[in-house]
Amino acid sequence: MENRVRVDCGQMPSESNCTLVIEGPEDDVLDAAVEHARSKHGHTDSDEVIREAVRSMLQPA
Repeated sequence: MENRVRVDCGQMPSESNCTLVIEGPEDDVLDAAVEHARSKHGHTDSDEVIREAVRSMLQPA
């Protein structure tokens, strides 16, 4: 069975008070969270910088 993780956008301070939770296999969660950070929160850092920030927030699902 794949290692399932979750990330809760509400853990990060933001002006939008986002409450999105993404759960699934780690690679999928990282891909989705990077896209979400760019499209909904305007992050312009490199994918790797955003991925490292997301990795630090991962929790077991």
